[in-house]
Amino acid sequence: MAERAVLAYFNTPEQAEQALGKIKSLRLVEYAIDRFDGNPGTGIQQLDQLGNTITGDFRGLGYLTLGGDFDNPDAAVMATASVSASGMSSGGPDNRVTGRDILLTAIVEEADYEQAWQFAKDAGAL
Repeated sequence: MAERAVLAYFNTPEQAEQALGKIKSLRLVEYAIDRFDGNPGTGIQQLDQLGNTITGDFRGLGYLTLGGDFDNPDAAVMATASVSASGMSSGGPDNRVTGRDILLTAIVEEADYEQAWQFAKDAGAL
């Protein structure tokens, strides 16, 4: 039988988990819930990985504030031009992304696709 992919974007991981809970009642083949953003890599995860910022011995502002690992120095400079990098953003609480940055990917049997998509929409998916 054929399979179809549901790609649903959410504001919170809890919304995605709620949708997934209902989709699991269908013929679910595979699923994943991921957070994504516009910058590559994971950046700094713990303060002990920071190094010495006073001496300039760190990868750059984009690494520190955006969590980006940039292979191209020009891309790093462009990323730090974002207001989010400086902390002077007019974004959400704690300068966090306020959009839909959670992706639920669910592979279901084709016959269950419409029902799976409706479960995702009911949970707040875009």
